Amino acid sequence: MSGQPLAATYYAAASTPTPARPVLAGTQRCDVCVVGGGIAGTSTALHLAERGLDVILVEAQQIGWGASGRSGAQVLPGVAASQDQLERLIGAADARKVWDVGVEGVRLVRDLVARHGIDAQFVAGHMLTAVKPRHERELRAQVEELTQRYGYPGVRYMPRDEVHSIIASDRYLGALYDPNAGHLQPLNYTLGLAAAAERRGARIFEGTRALDFSGRAPLRVRTSGGEVVCRQLVLCGNVYLGATAPQLRSRIMAVGTCIVASEPLGAERAQSLITNNAAVADMNWVLDYFRRSQDHRLLFGGRVTYAGFDPDRIAAATRARMTRVFPQLRDVKVQFAWGGHVDITRNRAPDFGRLNPDIYYLQGFSGHGIALAGMAGKLVSEAIAGDAGRFDVFARIPHGGFPGGPALRRPALVLAMMYYRIRDLL
Repeated sequence: MSGQPLAATYYAAASTPTPARPVLAGTQRCDVCVVGGGIAGTSTALHLAERGLDVILVEAQQIGWGASGRSGAQVLPGVAASQDQLERLIGAADARKVWDVGVEGVRLVRDLVARHGIDAQFVAGHMLTAVKPRHERELRAQVEELTQRYGYPGVRYMPRDEVHSIIASDRYLGALYDPNAGHLQPLNYTLGLAAAAERRGARIFEGTRALDFSGRAPLRVRTSGGEVVCRQLVLCGNVYLGATAPQLRSRIMAVGTCIVASEPLGAERAQSLITNNAAVADMNWVLDYFRRSQDHRLLFGGRVTYAGFDPDRIAAATRARMTRVFPQLRDVKVQFAWGGHVDITRNRAPDFGRLNPDIYYLQGFSGHGIALAGMAGKLVSEAIAGDAGRFDVFARIPHGGFPGGPALRRPALVLAMMYYRIRDLL
């Protein structure tokens, strides 16, 4: 295959085989060029192709190489920013529209998996857990808001005894249980979206970095081996766009996160850890999240790293967090350990918009991208087809750049994360 190989993750080792794709050479023409082969890019290509548009997707490495193929894979409604924060930013009416789109995003995942026969291994159920008394209060208030104000079905508060009967850990005081959310195999999901887009006529090129682009129609996207001439362009590269779209760089920050996969535990032992097979996350700022895999491993993520992604270091540090939650796993080996960058915005809200009427961008999922990124592809396809109402709700969310410029913004973020780590301890 062209481009850098996929990281040595559990997902890559257990992924559906995929055919090699060519590197773009010479001049190619299409209606819409999509840059980036994660969930946002492949969903955009699929939804545009389903509308009959001629689509080319270019990916610098391989489909699913970035955050989409390495993530914690929790399928969640809404966005990373709270509804209260969204109401302050865009008002109650538009905040409700954002919530509705987020809920639809979870349904869209299920629909795409079923409709296109994707081996995504979707499992329903998510538990957001309290580790402090103030978390309990916040979760109870959140349940009340979701049920009473938003009419969100099924969600409920789980008291400590019930949580302990499901999660074999003494760490948690309560939980918000959402039967609509869930988890999946993210690399298989991304690869499946790409294959579905190709079946609808989209052309995908790997090992093809978009270097820059013109700002006037016909747009010209210059790549490492050729160019794409198109009417419209959608930028879905997030933190990996870099110098390709310098005007977007200050609006997001790359943060490294780490995940491990245990050795196979056997069905009985794995099931005893999380009896309902839900995905689990806690409410700390620097959170732990974990779930069972189809082949009876524990996948455990957390930590924020600024020191690279050395597998041995990741394995040691993340395993320590895993055994703090599950001391009974001290005898269990970590078989896979990996890390990768996710993009965050200052306000944790997604950053969708236009650089001009023909150039769209999707970024800033802030760790909430499995469902939302697929939905973003649907929204931008609607906008390109002439119905921009839902896309423009997101485009109205105000975003500021990270302070300090290229030299100081990361040290500033490190200091901010230290503050939140201290707050997690209080």
